[in-house]
Amino acid sequence: MRRVAITACATLSALGEDTASLWQGLMQGRSGIAAVERFDCSNYISTRGAGIAGVAPAQTPEQPSGLDNILERIAAQVPDLPADTQLLLASTKGEIDRLSGARRHAAAPAPSILFEPLLEKVRTRFGLADAGWNINAACASSTLALARAAALIAHAKAEVVLVYAADLLSEFVFSGFSALQALSPHPCRPFDQERQGLTLGEAGAGIVLMSAERARREKREIQGYISGWGAANDAHHVTAPARDGNGLIRACTQAFAHADIGAAQICAINAHGTGTIYNDSMELTAFEALFGAQIAPMHGIKGSIGHCLGAAGAVEVAVGCKALQTQQLPPTVGCGTPETRAMGRVMERSQEIGGEYLLCCNSGFGGINGALVLERGEL
Repeated sequence: MRRVAITACATLSALGEDTASLWQGLMQGRSGIAAVERFDCSNYISTRGAGIAGVAPAQTPEQPSGLDNILERIAAQVPDLPADTQLLLASTKGEIDRLSGARRHAAAPAPSILFEPLLEKVRTRFGLADAGWNINAACASSTLALARAAALIAHAKAEVVLVYAADLLSEFVFSGFSALQALSPHPCRPFDQERQGLTLGEAGAGIVLMSAERARREKREIQGYISGWGAANDAHHVTAPARDGNGLIRACTQAFAHADIGAAQICAINAHGTGTIYNDSMELTAFEALFGAQIAPMHGIKGSIGHCLGAAGAVEVAVGCKALQTQQLPPTVGCGTPETRAMGRVMERSQEIGGEYLLCCNSGFGGINGALVLERGEL
């Protein structure tokens, strides 16, 4: 199989306009979580979210989606793409603001309102010939899109793939998580003893993957490699993860096998870390099964930028590349008192790491689990 290089990592989040700003904010232990002002939260169990400055969701189906703003700001960061670039979109709800606007005004929405217009906008903005397709795998969407892209390149089915990921902080999603009692009334606290739920965020990301041979030939900057990938479904519950972590264990085991490494070679873990009671516990159970007592240093970034749904994995891959480049793991904001199994592994301060491989994991509703093994680049 061919080696898969990461040649660009563009991000937009509540912590800034690009990956450099995001990284700086994470290393400083800052949080972009604040009071939600774009809709009334008085009927919900939380008033907190991590929105992006300047993003205004559509209030009617005729208005531009808030994703238009995110697309322009991500596109400004991505280097020119080759003509043969293939496109994968990762979004759980797409232009949900336009659909909500249509229903609010009793208008009939177009059948394809969520994803097809967004796919076409992304394709057009980046000047791509490939029509692309959307991968909707709940909160593991961009993780699995990156896995799919890596597999295409590794098996010579593609030379270059743009994985574009974006989801909005919308009232539709906010109300749903509130109804599920999944939102924390306070900023989320991943792996903390007092965690009460997640905090929603929004983000955009553009990750460019390329065969390593072509990247070197075209003198592209190689920020890292995707060396392994895996996916598995625990088939346990519509919204709750399997307590024994069997799906995540299988996804990680597949990723290790693809990378041809053992668990002991993982120097750090970027966990899903939502701050919900059951997700964080499930992850710790899975990592104990995979690593035994020698679990690598762990962190999660959702205490800083919220849970960005389908975009979460892509943003975390960008952070993972920086972590490997600098050999530092950012603090886990909100984890002031780690639960017993996370003590000494998850910290509210940065951690030094030493090694070539980092594990990125994401899990989602419906029992989906995705895992990526990142390898240190050549910067």
